[in-house]
Amino acid sequence: MPRDIEEIRRVLPLRYPYLLVDRVLEEAEGTVVALKNVTINEPFFQGHFVEPGPAVMPGTLILEAMIQTAAFLLVRESGGLGFLVGVEKARFRRKVVPGDQLRLVARRVKVRRGLLEAETEASVNGEAVASALVTLMSGGDGDA
Repeated sequence: MPRDIEEIRRVLPLRYPYLLVDRVLEEAEGTVVALKNVTINEPFFQGHFVEPGPAVMPGTLILEAMIQTAAFLLVRESGGLGFLVGVEKARFRRKVVPGDQLRLVARRVKVRRGLLEAETEASVNGEAVASALVTLMSGGDGDA
């Protein structure tokens, strides 16, 4: 069942401008699919590649959106949130610009001893934008 922004806010302890998931479309066994609508009103566009260059979403924030999507897997697996402990194999393939809609996917690779390892990817219109292998640890008061 899809989750709207109010349900997302109940799960993730993040608020604007740090919350980078607008909707969770699907939560199946071992997979979460979410969306991020990228608008020109995002605060990072004010200082990232300022005129005359194009407005481009920073790769670190694309990665953060993928990690936030993986946090929903952590909640499903452990019943609670945790924090990021690792990022491997991060790759960025194309620019994300205002008007794009990021489709974010997180797939469980393995879970053991409170650690969730997930393959994450972001795409726009079916074209790969970024991917990474992320590890989250359950427990604590840290944010995922």
